[in-house]
Amino acid sequence: MSPIALGVTDPAIKSLARSTKPLTPLEAMGHAGKPVATIPRFASFAEERRWTLEHLAGAFRIFGREGYAEGIAGHISVRDPEFSDRLWINPLGVHFSMMKVSGLICLDMRGNIVDGNRSVPANAAGVSIHTACHLARPDAHAICHAHSLYGKAWASFGRELDMISQDVCYFYKAHSVYRNYGGIAFGQDEGTNIARALGDSKAAILVNHGLITVGETVDEAAYLYTLLEKSCRIQLMVEATGLPKVIVPDDEAMSTFQSASQPETLFVEFQPSYMLEEHLNPDFKH
Repeated sequence: MSPIALGVTDPAIKSLARSTKPLTPLEAMGHAGKPVATIPRFASFAEERRWTLEHLAGAFRIFGREGYAEGIAGHISVRDPEFSDRLWINPLGVHFSMMKVSGLICLDMRGNIVDGNRSVPANAAGVSIHTACHLARPDAHAICHAHSLYGKAWASFGRELDMISQDVCYFYKAHSVYRNYGGIAFGQDEGTNIARALGDSKAAILVNHGLITVGETVDEAAYLYTLLEKSCRIQLMVEATGLPKVIVPDDEAMSTFQSASQPETLFVEFQPSYMLEEHLNPDFKH
């Protein structure tokens, strides 16, 4: 039998041509070109605000499940989708594991309550840190800060993390260290200093204090926080052995960072944890 000639209009050739086109990092996450759900778009600010606050409350529940609560310390904020000079943040003295949309507070960048829960105050130190970081970083729509166990332990060394695993490469040349602890951030100066130390990074290790991460969505910032905390834990475990470390080469670390640290991919990384919270107890949406 003579071979069959395939013309350029043959669907198989077209499919092959499409498959040779470089994939975006998000497209590469799904096998065989299957699309991956990404950050949704909304018909109105009201719909977007509701979705954003549900994910903010869900992030708190995840922080609670991970054990990040420490008394009244720790806060997550997200910029309002309609009013860029407003942020939503948690009320003072409510455990992360009890957070609900109805309990969240909306502040302007001067710290005035303008919407949401008006019955309790926000954490004054949290307002100082988060307003300063939001003002310094227009791209940082969400900010997470807590005094989690392994983050505090690693922060005592005043060192960046070593690139010793694929996962920590998400922070390759994208995290900094704030070494000038200035006490509880009741004054604006400490918040401003933290924002300056954060710079344009995705995260900062705050010596004698804790960790802070930022993102375009609360999902991105919250996922980065959980990853940073686990990376601190792993680094402490590795350091305790006293054995020499094998560091990921710079080229590979940069390639991993570029593939995995886009806002869309980090949003997707957070969804399994968020969906678990929905499955276990969706009352945080109320």
